Amino acid sequence: MFNLILFGAPGSGKGTQSLKIAEKFNLKHLSTGDLLRHEISSETALGKEAKEFIDKGLLVPDAVVIGMISKAIESNKTVRGFLFDGFPRTEAQAEALDKLLKLYESSINLVLALEVSEDELVERLLLRGKTSGRSDDANEEIIRERIKEYRKKTAIVADYYENNGVVRNIAGEGTVDNIFEHISQAINEELEVAS
Repeated sequence: MFNLILFGAPGSGKGTQSLKIAEKFNLKHLSTGDLLRHEISSETALGKEAKEFIDKGLLVPDAVVIGMISKAIESNKTVRGFLFDGFPRTEAQAEALDKLLKLYESSINLVLALEVSEDELVERLLLRGKTSGRSDDANEEIIRERIKEYRKKTAIVADYYENNGVVRNIAGEGTVDNIFEHISQAINEELEVAS
């Protein structure tokens, strides 16, 4: 099993690149946001538990998120591997993911971090805000706060994986295809090592 984590600040192009990676490399794309929405709309036990926290304006606890990831892995045992998007967000989640993958005799093979300057991120999000209808994409102050929060939290997770030697930084500025070319090259190099 080949497992990949894609990191990127809001506006880094992570969503766009995730879809391209999953399609080209035949990986199951696991987005925690998508999993949460699916579990809630399906009214599963995990979904109901998550909804209680969300309705109170609280973050969904790690145990619930890990439960959803575990369920997704369990129901997709035959896939080539997973692309984790938006997860893990904390060191505790990274450790839990490692333990979970170990049960399947697997691990994280590669962590790709899309590097984009703060000014570029702000510009992209303000542009997106004009069409997305998302209020958090329309205010530069809020955008900069989101970027700061992202960097503060994910830096810890990146350091965790850096110790395993699996982090690769990818320049996230340029055309979508050019960035994808760099991502593909990093994945192909890792696939050669893994085979």
